[in-house]
Amino acid sequence: MLNSLQNHINKNLAFLKESKILIAISGGIDSVVLTHLCHKLKLNIALAHCNFNLRGNESDGDEQFVLQFAEGLDLEVFIQNFDTENYAKTNKQNIQIAARELRYNWFSDLAKQLNFDYILTAHHADDNLETFLINFIRGTGLEGLKGIPEVNGQLVRPLLPFSNETIAAYAKTNNITWRDDSSNATTKYVRNKLRHQVVPLLKEINPSLLQSFQNTLSNLSDTTDIVEDSKNAFLERAIERADAIQTIFKISEFKTLKNPKAYLFEVFNSYGFTEWNDVLSLLDAETGKQLFSKTHRLIKNREQLLLTEITSEIEESISISKTDKIVETTFGTLFFEEADAILKKQKNCIYVDVNTLDFPLTLRKWQEGDVFYPLGMTGKKKVSKYLKDEKLSILDKEQVWVLCSENELVWVVNHRADNRFKVTKNTKNILKITLE
Repeated sequence: MLNSLQNHINKNLAFLKESKILIAISGGIDSVVLTHLCHKLKLNIALAHCNFNLRGNESDGDEQFVLQFAEGLDLEVFIQNFDTENYAKTNKQNIQIAARELRYNWFSDLAKQLNFDYILTAHHADDNLETFLINFIRGTGLEGLKGIPEVNGQLVRPLLPFSNETIAAYAKTNNITWRDDSSNATTKYVRNKLRHQVVPLLKEINPSLLQSFQNTLSNLSDTTDIVEDSKNAFLERAIERADAIQTIFKISEFKTLKNPKAYLFEVFNSYGFTEWNDVLSLLDAETGKQLFSKTHRLIKNREQLLLTEITSEIEESISISKTDKIVETTFGTLFFEEADAILKKQKNCIYVDVNTLDFPLTLRKWQEGDVFYPLGMTGKKKVSKYLKDEKLSILDKEQVWVLCSENELVWVVNHRADNRFKVTKNTKNILKITLE
């Protein structure tokens, strides 16, 4: 196995030979064998062990074993203890998800702080098969059927080509000891049920199951490349505009496809959407119809689909004194300067009579019920009605700010000034306000 791993690294993971590596070690056979192999190959490694404090003395025994194992190989080891149950309860997660989140967040922080190039985990071919089956059972697309990626950012899984039988044989041949996790024996969890009840039956039906599975993964990977190329070519036509706030898609491009639902899946699956009939219906829905995933929002706006990330940021109002000349905002910079006359009119610039203003001014997001007197018009108008008449999308409306003097609107910023503060023939002091 040592020679096989060395050949695999030379051919596919050569970057590991010149890298500073952190190995995630539980004390179980897989991670212990991975450490032993990497040490034999003289890679630059250190170890990281998580004590999740879920199995009492057994968890503490794993930690002591890892410390002694690292000392025997003269390797640096990092240990982190977690109150996993409390974390899971606070974040309303099951224990497995909580432990995974804690583990990978810590590994990432550790790598960043101590300049590790890569983090190695001991996932192997049987783990990959189990992941494939889990995704298949739950329902997934091509990406979910590709299994565990060998390289995913900083994460590298060099044992993916090897079976648990091969790993066990190596441990036996080299008299390697390890710790058994008693929770792996229970069939309480889906993965363990597959491991102990389903996979053995599949191997009985096909003794070459893992090799057949590897061939299937290779074929699926090739097919995924074709799908990805097709999706990227489509996106070049379909994306009308993309910025920090939203990505705008042309609905007409989806409707020209023979199977728009398939493309909707490939385009929006990574944003957490799952109800694909609802996404498909959005193409013909009324303007303003919205769909939500946990992280993103998809909105029908006339002949467009708008994709934006869901944020919990609360925009606070900004107070502007009479002496302020430059005000920084999240959407640009406001400049306040005296002017002798009104020059060319622009949407991003207004001229007001200073004597009509009550300082400090307030800059805030517009609200339902806001009313102003649009410059050049007779009478008042609700801001909501004005924005609707301007044909702004839901997202664009959410980005609109207003400049206020006391409770009166001076400017629907970057859209329309208020008639009550305009410059007249009696104006003595003109204030120019510009957004850049």
